[in-house]
Amino acid sequence: MTSTASPATAAPADGDGLDRFSYDDGIVRLFFWATIVWAIVAFAAGLFVAVLLVVPDLTFGLPYLTFGRLRPLHTNAAIFAFAGNALFTAVYYSTQRLAKARMWSDVLSRLHFWGWQLIIVAAALTLPLGITQGKEYAELEWPIDIAIAVVWVGFFGVNFFMTLKHRRERHMYVAIWFYIATIITVAVLHVFNNLVLPVDALKSVPIYAGVQDAFMQWWYGHNAVAFFLTTPFLGLMYYFLPKAAERPVFSYKLSILHFWSLVFIYIWAGPHHLHYTALPQWASALGMVFSVMLWMPSWGGMINGLLTLRGAWHKVADDPVLKFFVTGVTFYGMSTFEGPMLSVRAVNALSHYTDWTIAHVHSGALGWNGMMSFGMLYFLAPRIFQAPLWSKRLATWHFWVATVGLVLYIVPIYVAGLTQGLMWRAFDDMGNLAYGNFVETVKAIIPMWWVRVLGGTLYLTGAVVGLFNLVKTWQQRPSSYEVPVVAAAPLSKDYQDPPPPKPRASAVPEFAKRFDVWLQLAWHRIWERKPLKFSVWVTVAVVVASLFEIIPTFLIRSNVPTIASVRPYTPLELAGRDIYVAEGCYNCHSQMIRPIFSETERYGEYSKPGEFVYDRPFQWGSRRIGPDLAREGGKQSNLWHYVHLLKPQDIDEDSVMPSYAFLAQERIDYRKIAPRVEAAAALGAPYGDELDRAEELARMQAREIVASIVEQGGPDATVLDDGERIPLEETKIVALIAYLQRLGTDLYAQPPEVTARADDTADEEVDR
Repeated sequence: MTSTASPATAAPADGDGLDRFSYDDGIVRLFFWATIVWAIVAFAAGLFVAVLLVVPDLTFGLPYLTFGRLRPLHTNAAIFAFAGNALFTAVYYSTQRLAKARMWSDVLSRLHFWGWQLIIVAAALTLPLGITQGKEYAELEWPIDIAIAVVWVGFFGVNFFMTLKHRRERHMYVAIWFYIATIITVAVLHVFNNLVLPVDALKSVPIYAGVQDAFMQWWYGHNAVAFFLTTPFLGLMYYFLPKAAERPVFSYKLSILHFWSLVFIYIWAGPHHLHYTALPQWASALGMVFSVMLWMPSWGGMINGLLTLRGAWHKVADDPVLKFFVTGVTFYGMSTFEGPMLSVRAVNALSHYTDWTIAHVHSGALGWNGMMSFGMLYFLAPRIFQAPLWSKRLATWHFWVATVGLVLYIVPIYVAGLTQGLMWRAFDDMGNLAYGNFVETVKAIIPMWWVRVLGGTLYLTGAVVGLFNLVKTWQQRPSSYEVPVVAAAPLSKDYQDPPPPKPRASAVPEFAKRFDVWLQLAWHRIWERKPLKFSVWVTVAVVVASLFEIIPTFLIRSNVPTIASVRPYTPLELAGRDIYVAEGCYNCHSQMIRPIFSETERYGEYSKPGEFVYDRPFQWGSRRIGPDLAREGGKQSNLWHYVHLLKPQDIDEDSVMPSYAFLAQERIDYRKIAPRVEAAAALGAPYGDELDRAEELARMQAREIVASIVEQGGPDATVLDDGERIPLEETKIVALIAYLQRLGTDLYAQPPEVTARADDTADEEVDR
């Protein structure tokens, strides 16, 4: 049983001028259970896709189980289901106590919870079905994106800020600052990265294309890590770590510098994900500079967290909660050192597209977010269930199993990443690529992938043990929860700031002492009691930094020089591209050849900005489990692609690519091609009669491809198990082949006007 009193309606009691109210721990319990349940789902999905890399036949020929479809499911479950529910647990528990106010609306709290769980379920249903935008960490389609905006801003944001408005504690503690930054920045990132043109109820096209789309995606992608996986967990750290250690935060001044440095600098860093790509070099270099600058404030936060344990380190040996917290903060420090290092161009040239990035991401997600979340759950369980933790020993066992699993996960993947990077750039004594067959570089790291499977199994096992321990704790709860009544005085409207104290005598120069007092009291203390003003300055810091990079990227024409020979995809190629996106091929293949000698030797001419002006969404990728496809067009015959898609191991027995035979059995809906072409035209693709003849032209090209397959000895139809015969031109595999054969060919094609002049000349010769 919980109280429904709100801070707005709480009334003074006993004539003492104090408000009587209770905290809503019911919503905390809901997010608590969602956190641990979705953690196990996310880890299990990750373990399954890890096994798929070494046992590709585990898909059993089903489209819903391919790596390309399930990897986004795993990442979304880990980030938005597990970490998302963990941050909501932390926010709802700590905000009420720091503000001395119940959440403003119990209804909005429940709408937030159930709305977020429905979004997670929608993601779990749509992603395996291939319904995706095809952009990392932003895969969900437009109806779900709208739901996210409504839940995040309308339910969560409104409830949070109205709670601050009705708070009874004038001073906003540092954890609240990080929550404010999270809510504002995630809303901005989500809305502007997901501006799309809907094609139908479950399909959309980004308004950005090519270079601009890549820039916006990694402005969003990097800062999703910053403001969804970092700032709210720093708020968690600043609240729960001192509580668990029973020590105050080490340095208040350091928390001020830590917060504002992160908020201002982090937002600039996204372009470092695009070094050596078609993005203008000035943009990626700017991202690198700010990424390196991030090292100091990030470590300032780590130091502030670890030094909070001064005088309490003896507790770490006995308290599993502190074990999780200390390990989490340590991994935060490791990740925030490695991140700036990976942003340096020379290092990035080796690490990018390799498993090194995967190891880095998981050391942060499992080491920082995972360990902090589990520490918080163990801290909260006795308090929200009003019963002692069932087994401290089991919690400690969970910690050690998870830690060993984490090490066994990331260490071999670091080795795998370095192995890949070095093998890709290796040359023999004759000046040829030492490993010309890309599959050789995959085969070399498969043993390391198996060790990763072992590490992931241990980490998942720890989570299952944790769930068991928490359920047993819950079973010890009282028959009805006691709801403590809290008394606090409402804020006075005529509050006056106290005069700042005089600087203490010390060897520090006078101006430095006065600045220190001004920073902490005369300036920042005012902001800390004005949530609106504080939030406005956070918004300014985020928006201004973003616009400094976004405006030049979009407005300076020289950033994306046009190429006369580049033309829009044909209707069938456009349909094939949508299939490529739906299958998540970007999860394994890149479409971006960097101007690095080993890459141009392996793949061909490096990629140019103007080649991608009709790519919505861009498909540059961030990992190479298979070779780059930017120059794939024309390298192989149509029959080769057909056989390769049916069973890759028939082409190379060491391939880890799953079978896409189902594409030869699924019919393509030609009726949907015309609306797709119209959407591309609405966004600037210069289509002519293709707009009126989209379906006809698509069928013509499909018949040409099938004719070439038949001519080379292939079939003209797919025969199903029940004897049904599907003409090959009616299947999705032909559209995908059309797209693959187009990739990278425009750079060497004749511009349309040159082709037209040649045709006119030929006609004149015939007339003569």
